[in-house]
Amino acid sequence: MSRPVLYLEPVGGISGDMFLAAALDLGVSQTALEEGLRTLPLGGWHLVTSVAQRHGLSGVHLEVVVETVPPSGHRPLSEILRLVAASRLPDRARARAAAVFQAIGKVEASIHGVPVEAVEFHEVGGVDSILDVCGAALALELLGDPDVHCAPLPLGSGTVQTAHGRMPVPAPATLELLEGLPVLFEGVGELTTPTGAALVRVLAHMAPPPPLWVQRVGYGVGTRELADRPNVLRATLGQPSARADTATFVLEANLDDCSPQLLGYLVEKLLAAGALDAWVVPATMKKGRPGHLLGALLGADVREALVELVLRESTTLGVRTFAVERTTLARHHVSVDTRYGPVRIKVGTLGAEALNAAPEYEDVRALAEQARVPVKQLWAEALAAYWRRG
Repeated sequence: MSRPVLYLEPVGGISGDMFLAAALDLGVSQTALEEGLRTLPLGGWHLVTSVAQRHGLSGVHLEVVVETVPPSGHRPLSEILRLVAASRLPDRARARAAAVFQAIGKVEASIHGVPVEAVEFHEVGGVDSILDVCGAALALELLGDPDVHCAPLPLGSGTVQTAHGRMPVPAPATLELLEGLPVLFEGVGELTTPTGAALVRVLAHMAPPPPLWVQRVGYGVGTRELADRPNVLRATLGQPSARADTATFVLEANLDDCSPQLLGYLVEKLLAAGALDAWVVPATMKKGRPGHLLGALLGADVREALVELVLRESTTLGVRTFAVERTTLARHHVSVDTRYGPVRIKVGTLGAEALNAAPEYEDVRALAEQARVPVKQLWAEALAAYWRRG
C-alpha cells in the first residue's frame, strides 16, 4: 500500500483539541491515545469526549480536563522539550512534537525580542496544549503516518485575552507562524489558535491533496457556536489514486543531420538531468531525407535546463515543448527473495489494487552477472516470487 493521505479542511478554523477530536472521529483509539500520552511526565489530567453538532454536522468534541494547574503557570521551551524527550512516544512522534514547540518558540522569541532559550510559554506551556501537540503527533502514527495536506486557514477577527493582555485576532504568534502560507482573513473570534497554526506549519502541506480513494471522514467539533459557519475541522483519510499531473511537458526536436552516437549520448544526458523519460524515433523528413524525432517527458522544474541541454548537445536549431496531462499510478517498492538474492519490485497501484509490477533492472542485472545466469531467467523468477506473495 502507498502512504495514506490526510486532508484537513478548517471550516471553523483549527486548534489542537479540534485536531485530536477529528482524529478520534476518524477511528483513532482513545485508549491508545491516552496510553501514549500517559508516558509524558505530566499528571493530573484526563480526556473527555462527546458527540456534538454544529450547524447540523455531527462529530467528536474533545476537552482536556486539567486537574492540577502548575503553580508558575508557565514553562520555558527547554522544559517542554525535556518533557517530550522523557516520554515513551514513538520516535517520529517525539521528533514532530518537539518541532512544533520549537516553531512556536522561534516566533515567540522574534515577537518579544528575546533569545529562543529565554522564551517562556504561557497558554502553549499549559498541560492541555502540551497534550494537544503530543497527541496530534501520536495520532498521525496511529493513522498510519499519512501525508498531511491542509486547505487555507480562516483566521477570524476581533481580540482575545492572553497572559499578555488582550491581543488582536489573529494572535501575533499565529500570524507569524503562517508567514508564506495562504490564509483567509474572515470569521468572527479566534478561529485558528497558535497551536493549530503550528501544527499546520510543521506537519502539513498547505496545498490540495492528490486524487484520493476516500476511506474515512471525521469531524473535530469546536466549543463555540459560530453564526456564519459550522465550527468544525473536517479530516478526510484516503489512499492516493491514479493522478493526472498537468505540470508535465513533452520536449521534441526534429533531427536530420545528427549522428546516432550523439543521439544515444543525448538520451542518457536527458535522463541524468531529470527527464522522466526520453526516446528517439526514426522519421522521414522533408525531401525524403531519413531523420529522427528526439523526445523527452519532463517536469516544469527542469524544463529550461533540458531545453538548453538539447540545444547545446544536438544539431537542432530549435526545440518545442508543450504541456501534457500525465496520469500515473501510485508507486512503491517491495523486496522479494530469489535463489540468487533479493530483488526490488516496483509496484503500481490504483487505490488498494496492484495493477503492474516489474523488477528493478539494475538489481536483476547485478545478480545475473554475479551468478552468471541469463537476465531473462532471473527477471522471470523475481516476478514469479512477487505474484506468489498474493
